[in-house]
Amino acid sequence: MPDKKTELGLLRTEQIDSKFQMLDVMTVSELLQAMNESDAEVPKAINLILPKIGKAIDAIIDRMLHGGRLIYIGAGTSGRLGILDAAECGPTFSVSTDQVLAFIAGGDNAIKNAVEGAEDKPELGAADLKSANVNQLDCVVGIAASGRTPYVMGAIDYARSVGALTIALTCNPDSQIGKHSDHALDIDSGPELLAGSTRLKSGTAQKLVLNMISTISMVRLGKTFGNLMVDLQINNEKLADRAVRIIEKATGSTKAEASEALLASGHEVKVAILMLLLNIDPTTARGRLHASSNRIREALTER
Repeated sequence: MPDKKTELGLLRTEQIDSKFQMLDVMTVSELLQAMNESDAEVPKAINLILPKIGKAIDAIIDRMLHGGRLIYIGAGTSGRLGILDAAECGPTFSVSTDQVLAFIAGGDNAIKNAVEGAEDKPELGAADLKSANVNQLDCVVGIAASGRTPYVMGAIDYARSVGALTIALTCNPDSQIGKHSDHALDIDSGPELLAGSTRLKSGTAQKLVLNMISTISMVRLGKTFGNLMVDLQINNEKLADRAVRIIEKATGSTKAEASEALLASGHEVKVAILMLLLNIDPTTARGRLHASSNRIREALTER
């Protein structure tokens, strides 16, 4: 049986692509072309597992509809990508930091700096999930390009032990973490242009799938109206302007009417949209939203 170091060397993400063996003598133009062509392989690899991604997202939505949380956990680049996706869910969809959260091996310091050795300790992954009181309603997405990171494996095993939904997001076929998860999203993104540098294609692949997981889940949870971002948090001038434009687009109102409705609604875009479309006051609009699970389209037809 091969030892762990040998197994690591056999991973697709660790292989050396002969196409790029003269990387150091290529011109900038040649390097740009090579990287662009290499990155173009990523969506094709993801396309091959779209049905698996769909099943995982369906399972996430089911648990979140019943009060569950979406939790990302990873190390290094993978962990940082999870933190990025979780952080963006708040301003984009008005979810709390308790509803979508992320952990990285080594803690907050590892967001900016490498924390040596943290990813090799499975007990730390389990401990991080314990600190969040993970339970059977929650969804835990273990992100690991290699598909074997001990920190993530420890987290996945702990999550399963308490009945949480477990999803592995990796860039190696038939991954170890995938075998321990309810849903294995193993993307075969292939060897990296710079051998072993999984911040490249692997990171791109993980970012694209994380975009799918969070965005599609939030769409299905009623956080959008058509393709409009109606649950955004208005906490700066840019977002205030976007909110007005969203209301204009959704209702066909003028900018002045949209601005007035937004102010009257207490800066709640969904409420403002219903006020204008149904010619109702803010209190009635909030009541219709509450009775329709906070979904605009259902609230429009609520009797």
